[in-house]
Amino acid sequence: MLPRRRSMQEKPEPFASPEVNLSVDLFIEIESCQKNKHGQDICGDSFMTHKLVEEDRVISVLSDGLGHGLKANILSTMTATMALKFTASDVDLISSSETIMNALPVCRVRNISYATYTIVDIRNQTDISIVEMDNPPFLLIRNGEAITVPFKEVESPSLEGRKMKTYSLKACPEDRLVIMSDGISQSGIGTEQLKLGWRVEGCKRFVLEQVCRDPQISARSLAGKILAEALTKEVGGKAYDDMTVAVFYFRKPRRLLVLTGPPFHQNRDAHFANIFETFKGRKVICGGTTANIVARELQREVVDHLETTDGDIPPIATFEGADLVTEGLLTLTKVAQFLEKGETTPRRNAASMLLERLLESDSIIFLVGTKINEAHQDPTHPMDLEIRRNLIKRIAKILERKYLKDTYVRYI
Repeated sequence: MLPRRRSMQEKPEPFASPEVNLSVDLFIEIESCQKNKHGQDICGDSFMTHKLVEEDRVISVLSDGLGHGLKANILSTMTATMALKFTASDVDLISSSETIMNALPVCRVRNISYATYTIVDIRNQTDISIVEMDNPPFLLIRNGEAITVPFKEVESPSLEGRKMKTYSLKACPEDRLVIMSDGISQSGIGTEQLKLGWRVEGCKRFVLEQVCRDPQISARSLAGKILAEALTKEVGGKAYDDMTVAVFYFRKPRRLLVLTGPPFHQNRDAHFANIFETFKGRKVICGGTTANIVARELQREVVDHLETTDGDIPPIATFEGADLVTEGLLTLTKVAQFLEKGETTPRRNAASMLLERLLESDSIIFLVGTKINEAHQDPTHPMDLEIRRNLIKRIAKILERKYLKDTYVRYI
């Protein structure tokens, strides 16, 4: 996901409105889903993404290693890593592909080194170059239709006739790009209903149905649905091959404001509440004191919902104008742990609701009050219960690096 911006930004007092520096034209949501071949502990496919913020560029690689399990994972990981580095350095396509193939370990059984890959190189949010080496062709969905993109073939004389397809295209708002390994396109192969597998054509029809049903479906949701549908084609729902699908969604950014902590000076409370009131996007308040300040300034009422208490996670509250109101540090600490581990939870509590809103958003602004709450200095609290400033920096950092979100941290 690469909006036009610098990396995570922090601004101390005096506070600048979140509207500043947020003139983003397009946002690229990138999400992938994987399933290991049944009986394998590790996936033989690899999907990697790297952002070059200073170049306004994002590069993604999907590689499928020969075979399954650890051996295939090593092949695909090496291929994806080298492809990322060569692409970022603008190395000649044939030279880089030859270097990649020659560097791969040789399979003792087949006596070949082999991995397929798809490279997606996006500059300035819209200029896209794609390279396919033996992977299924990508899908481009635009205005409810699948668009055919012309390609050129490039062949390396030293790679035994293996050919690469190269594409150049320009993205438009609401475009979706779908890339996959052959575990998706060949799902169900050999079965009574799908002797030749689901194929790219079947996947294309399914994607078009999903986009028609929900024109604003996120990349995260669409990737999950494609994988789930591919599994339904397999006997017993068990993956016959490693499966990977990645979706790129070009859209206007979904913005989220997270307020947490009271302002350092009480005379900033009204300004604090006004930022909340006038923000255009979804709004979350983390912290009882924070919610009470905004409620007092806007003359509204905070209503607690004790039935949403879940173990050590305090309950949520409702508040006019807020999409979610939670307790502060305990809930934020739990969310940070989820993000770092790449976990989600089926349990419906304040932490899972906040996590969901963060992952559904593209541009996230944290407005952090810097007044110290003495209750949080209690040495009997869990060690991971960091002071608010460091905790928010931790969450923003992992959202940018691991989930490719666009984050802004402001202090007041």
